[in-house]
Amino acid sequence: HRAEAKKPTMADNAWPPQDCSLISSGDTAWILVSCALVLLMTPGLAFFYGGLVHRTSVLTIVMQCFISMGVTSIVWALIGFSLAFGEDAGGVIGNPASYPLFTRMDGCTPTGYPMAAGTGTIPGILFAGYQMMFAIISPALITGAFADRVRFKAYLIFIVLWLILVYCPFVHWVWSPNGFLAVWGVKDFAGGIVVHISAGFAALASIFVVGRRQYASEEERHRMQVPHNRTFVALGTGLLWVGWFGFNGGSAIASNHQAAFALVNSSLAASTAMVTWMCIEWVHIGKPTLIGSCIGAIAGLATVTPAAGFVRPWAGFLIGFIASILCYGCVMLRDKLKWDDALDVWGVHGMGGLFGTLLLGALADEEIGGVKRGGEFFGKQLAACIGTAVYSFLVSYVLLVLINLVTPVVPDASEIAMGLDVSLHGEQAYDDEALDLSKSSPKDWDTYGGSAAYEGAQAVAVPVQQQQRALAPMDPPQQQLPPQQLPQQQHAPFQQQQAPMPPP
Repeated sequence: HRAEAKKPTMADNAWPPQDCSLISSGDTAWILVSCALVLLMTPGLAFFYGGLVHRTSVLTIVMQCFISMGVTSIVWALIGFSLAFGEDAGGVIGNPASYPLFTRMDGCTPTGYPMAAGTGTIPGILFAGYQMMFAIISPALITGAFADRVRFKAYLIFIVLWLILVYCPFVHWVWSPNGFLAVWGVKDFAGGIVVHISAGFAALASIFVVGRRQYASEEERHRMQVPHNRTFVALGTGLLWVGWFGFNGGSAIASNHQAAFALVNSSLAASTAMVTWMCIEWVHIGKPTLIGSCIGAIAGLATVTPAAGFVRPWAGFLIGFIASILCYGCVMLRDKLKWDDALDVWGVHGMGGLFGTLLLGALADEEIGGVKRGGEFFGKQLAACIGTAVYSFLVSYVLLVLINLVTPVVPDASEIAMGLDVSLHGEQAYDDEALDLSKSSPKDWDTYGGSAAYEGAQAVAVPVQQQQRALAPMDPPQQQLPPQQLPQQQHAPFQQQQAPMPPP
């Protein structure tokens, strides 16, 4: 029907007339809820990543995730949505003048220009807002790969350019009805290509630009790479899992049977992948771990994303099982090749999205989403995966190299030694550690208020263990003795803080 209709153009002033009778309150309500669920995924990702890194860089990666909510929203409103869904230019990109700041969008026009009237049942402005939530989390996913190794200014420049040159073109190619991959017949239900391949292979490119983390010894490497807060990882996994219901279920853009299948398939794939990953890890390292189980669930969710609304639950179960095996293998391969993808963004998201897109070609059910599996369809999915992965890798690599010519991408050794939370943001995640600038150079002092701040920091920079001993309550003495007769090692920390108590 869309192919036979004359494609509207801005020159013709073609614009679907407002007709609120076409809007479904049920569909609109579901997508409104889905918007909130997908946005919740970015704070969930911040907890997930934050728990996996060292305590001296947790605020850095949380900040990188949270700032995407601000920067990406602005980019999406100004130009991103227009590039993704605006007037088509050869199936490659949208006209940036189509919807600046969501102009030409209203509360009654279904889906919005340039899609034909009557093809959607939600307001166009809601569709734009829902797609904005996908854009927000996509660059945030990349941050897990280069944890501890990227300056904040360079990161801000990178995500703006990456959204314009990688993410928005991918959206247009796959999800716009006039995109060349969509016209060719490539399918991606909720972002296997658009989100996970784009971010996963950008993450892979980034680690070749920023290089590996450097440690003085194997002991230091182990200490710095051990997850500092496993409960954060579990919390983040739970938030991501819940948010994924809006991510995949909402991608039906309606409250219908396809949304129901997508939701059930997502949870089933996550559950299967979690248990399978746990079993593999149990055999491989001898113990089942919380971290491994959480990563397995995320791998299942990422892999089922492109197929969620096109397959039956038995296929969702199978996708989760296959995802855990293949993604675990990719993580092991990354380790063997010594690629320093800190939080396995490539192995879990990049390859998970790729595997899921391919599995859709073999498992699609025409009765569920109108997509028929077959060899030709599988071949198209394979070609799309390879092409988009290569494009994202190359463009992301070039972007980071060019940005490094303008402003340094990688922090210097003194900033890394101090901890990026302090050196880049002047903050600490935990107050039980005194701000210690003993390893900083004088050029860093101005960041904290000059030499006075430096001297003040030194005055309180005592070891954490000594603080804990000084602040911990004394054990009650075995006998009622005057304070003067208490053992010196127990009484000493308080000698200068309080006068001796009178004897009982």
